[in-house]
Amino acid sequence: MLICVLTGFSSGLPLFVLISLISAWLRDGGVDLKEIGLLALVQFPYIWKFLWAPLCDRYGLPMGRRRTWMLITQIALLLSIPAFGWLAPVPDIATIRWLAVAVALFSATQDIAIDAFRREILRDEEQGLGNVIHVNAYKIAGLVPGSLSLIVADYLSWDAVYLITALFMFPGILLTLIGTEPEFSSHAPPTLRQALVDPFREFVQRKGWSGALTVLGFIFFYKLGDSMATALATPFYLDMGYSKTEIGVIAKHAGLWPNVAGGILGGIWMISLGIHRSLWVFGVLQALVILGFAWLATAGHTLAGLAAVIGAEAFGVGLGTAAFVAYIATATNPAYTATQFALFTSLAATPRTLANAFTGFLVEGGDIKMGNISLLHIEALGWERFFWVCFALTLPGMLLLFKVAPWNGGKRSRDPGRLEPQPDSQSSD
Repeated sequence: MLICVLTGFSSGLPLFVLISLISAWLRDGGVDLKEIGLLALVQFPYIWKFLWAPLCDRYGLPMGRRRTWMLITQIALLLSIPAFGWLAPVPDIATIRWLAVAVALFSATQDIAIDAFRREILRDEEQGLGNVIHVNAYKIAGLVPGSLSLIVADYLSWDAVYLITALFMFPGILLTLIGTEPEFSSHAPPTLRQALVDPFREFVQRKGWSGALTVLGFIFFYKLGDSMATALATPFYLDMGYSKTEIGVIAKHAGLWPNVAGGILGGIWMISLGIHRSLWVFGVLQALVILGFAWLATAGHTLAGLAAVIGAEAFGVGLGTAAFVAYIATATNPAYTATQFALFTSLAATPRTLANAFTGFLVEGGDIKMGNISLLHIEALGWERFFWVCFALTLPGMLLLFKVAPWNGGKRSRDPGRLEPQPDSQSSD
């Protein structure tokens, strides 16, 4: 569990550098909001990381497949993050974009190795709690670039701020150096072709085409409604008349810690419930808290109501994420953990991208255009009806649970990791 704390912290820190610290630095340096917003596109490696994950499954000497990639990417992050401090926001914006892409690439590749490492060191009954601890450490890592680094920036230069922030990669590097390579790490695919093809073939053979598509559909839909409901949370609060100070103070305290508590309690409850039943119970709660936003849209200005809605949503999401990440982990085969885990997490991140792109059209209405050509006209839903739509979009994921995680079928679900991996398939070459 301590390993999960350190891997989660090391994994989360670079992402929050990109999300929180760089945007504050650029704004402080006079860069306009449109340019800062477009910089979010540099995070594409997190969506497409499954494309190079087979390299992490195939190669990895001399420290093993997992720790080698962890160490390479952690050192790369330690060296690249301070480089932002050597640049000036306005004149060097083009260089900053490319440096941000490099940091995102190193970070996404570290996630590939860390996810595989965590999947392989945890036993089946430890997946729930271990993944919850990892996710919560991931979130807490955001306090460094999102809070500590900003405070330090009031007293030190930005080059010192980025250097201090990068030094927080050292706990992860230390873990990688003194850690032990998982047992399954020695079962590398013998060829790159097999590393590319076998993870997908094994998954389809294990589940069948129908079962594989059902699992992928579930991963896509399970958190779709929640992702859409929170995509425009801050603009929603502003439209409801809350000040930025009220939002900042309440969201900070009513959002982070209930989310962490939900994740931890979710991991503990999963020990007795099992992953399948947890997906049902936590999924229902995750869906119901969306209705709190619909109520808030008609409740008027109420700070107590705002705190209650933010806290309930964060707690429900913490529960749902705990079960969801544990399910993804147990759906992988340790012979191809890096590629399969990267595929599943990339698919899970796709709704977040879609939500950010289209939720504004659903609320305010308008034409989706390509150049001067209108492709689709969307009627405005307004906030209340928008949140009811988000609630309705939780139903496909819940209905797919009948197939992927039946209530009585997952108290101790079968773990493909218990099978001896057999990556050799020369007859198909």
